[in-house]
Amino acid sequence: MRLFSASAADRLTLAGHQLGWRAVRRMPERRAYALFDRVADVAVARGGAARMRSNYARVRPELDDAALDALVRDGMRRYLRYYCEAFRLQDLGVGDLAARVRVEGDGPVREVIDAGGSVVAFLGHLGNWDLAGAWATSHLGAVTTVAERLKPEEVFEEFLAFRESLGMTIIPLTGGVNPFPALREASKRPGIIPLLADRDLTDRGVEVDLCGHRARMAPGAAALALAERRPLYPVTIRHERRGSGWGIVITFHPQVPVPESGTTRERATAMTQSCADALGAVITQHTSDWHMMQRVFVDDLDPARLRPAHGAA
Repeated sequence: MRLFSASAADRLTLAGHQLGWRAVRRMPERRAYALFDRVADVAVARGGAARMRSNYARVRPELDDAALDALVRDGMRRYLRYYCEAFRLQDLGVGDLAARVRVEGDGPVREVIDAGGSVVAFLGHLGNWDLAGAWATSHLGAVTTVAERLKPEEVFEEFLAFRESLGMTIIPLTGGVNPFPALREASKRPGIIPLLADRDLTDRGVEVDLCGHRARMAPGAAALALAERRPLYPVTIRHERRGSGWGIVITFHPQVPVPESGTTRERATAMTQSCADALGAVITQHTSDWHMMQRVFVDDLDPARLRPAHGAA
């Protein structure tokens, strides 16, 4: 039996987000983190991390049940930490952002942007990408990205306004203009175009190997880089202890080479695989920073909804 109608559930979701924007921003930081840790622990205890556990079990098959349970508990805490930090992010100044972010491998990216060019970044659901985006607008260059349309619509509008208030330009994935032409236009201006691509949202993705398993990923980042001849960089983000608080580490991995032959789809698939290789190495080492709460591996997908994948082995 359903406890709430869809409209009632939407109202509860919206009310929860609005409460977060108001109340969490007023809490002392340590108390806010502690509160979200408790919420994460309750969610795990009530079975709310089943998909995360399944994904973690695939990428870390060497773990026994106890170790996997501990990893999932840490992963859920880090997932909720993302929301805790997001609710408080608007109150951080340029100096606060710099103090919370450590960057690795950004030299080549800065050279491109400083020369008036743009770069495309392949991101996974790792760490806190909103904190990374806010930092980038102040310390790297203009940020243009695509956002999945959330339900209810009011929550999506809240997050859209929030991200735009941080200085990012946001293109909705659905319900508006075709995002790809808009991204192509953005690539003609200096800045960075980070795209969350470790999950196929369209059922039209490409199959790649991720941590030894076939997975569906979005080829849009590689397709954009090819179409506009822009450099493509895998980027990973992970949480890091900073004294009594937390920060993030943003790692720009080496530029992905462009295959010399093959169709556009074949080259995009090969480039997406290169990004998956970089992402997979970090997921294996920092698994609890991977906030993958949906199906991503082919073996977990519903065969009835599965389109024939381009680039499948």
